[in-house]
Amino acid sequence: MALSNTAVGAQAALSPHSFYDGFPLGRGWVAALPPFNEHLTTDVGGFYLAFAVLFGWAAARPQRALVIPLAVAWAVFGLIHLAWHAAHLGGLARADAIAQTTGLAIVLAPSALAAGAFRRVRRRAASGERTGAAAQPDR
Repeated sequence: MALSNTAVGAQAALSPHSFYDGFPLGRGWVAALPPFNEHLTTDVGGFYLAFAVLFGWAAARPQRALVIPLAVAWAVFGLIHLAWHAAHLGGLARADAIAQTTGLAIVLAPSALAAGAFRRVRRRAASGERTGAAAQPDR
């Protein structure tokens, strides 16, 4: 997630017109929803870069106090993002509409998996079950 958000964020923040015209990989999904707004596109890049930092931090130091709120925050954004795009597919070819909707749904999976993993660790610890260092929940 850190790498994916870095790629999206860097292009949007550093080259907003390129992001608008060609994201992703030259497909032009953003351009299908005019008009171009440099300020908004640059801000979106900053948003993705900020989440990239948090995902990188959580990967390097996975603590429940960071991972759970990060997963929930990403899920809130991801669900709103998915719902909006699913309701506005008119400017895309059918294959692009399917790819975009599928891709936006897939990026929600890591948040659900991370939150679920930390919940299972906490339940095991509460029940007294030990499965090594991973069974020790971070506080």
